[in-house]
Amino acid sequence: MTPEVFIAKWHASTLTERAAAQSHFNDLCDMLGVEKPTDADPKGEWFCFERGAAKTAGGDGWADVWKRGHFGWEYKGKRKNLTLAYVQLQQYAVALENPPLLVVSDMDRFVIHTNWTNTVSEAHTILLDDLLDHSKREILRFVFTEPPAPDSSPPTRLPGAQVGRFWSPSRRRRPSMRRGVNSLGWSMARTLTCTSSASPLTRPRSRS
Repeated sequence: MTPEVFIAKWHASTLTERAAAQSHFNDLCDMLGVEKPTDADPKGEWFCFERGAAKTAGGDGWADVWKRGHFGWEYKGKRKNLTLAYVQLQQYAVALENPPLLVVSDMDRFVIHTNWTNTVSEAHTILLDDLLDHSKREILRFVFTEPPAPDSSPPTRLPGAQVGRFWSPSRRRRPSMRRGVNSLGWSMARTLTCTSSASPLTRPRSRS
């Protein structure tokens, strides 16, 4: 599926969350060139729709999509409150083995929240029309293929500054670390120089 077809289809859709969520996700997989949950994991053991999860506040619920070590994903209907969707997904995070990313979508927007322990969570929004931009599609593709981690290097070659900034680990809470490099982090400014797929990211030297 091309980005143009995906965008046109889902701009026009008036389906409810329940009717549209799995179809939207499968179309997204087709567009990004990644495996769908039922193709990758027919038993639903590590990548599946409707992953049962106990809430931290008590009671049970379901994450719309889950991929072990990558993400928990929650859908809402169009123009619904995605902040509330994120709060809901946070309640499942422990039961979902604390994935590094929590993603919420209303089919017109994707909001990717980092979920590393002891880091400030960052949110990155991608709109439906943004998917015409190759670098934005690559951000979503890396969500499926190479989830970030604060204690490891990002992919050695990234498609552009947008992906480089996203894959930089979150800044620590200490004020002195708000800008520049920390012991686990990357220079945010340095990633801005990565402007093409031929430009590898290099680890910055630590400051004394």
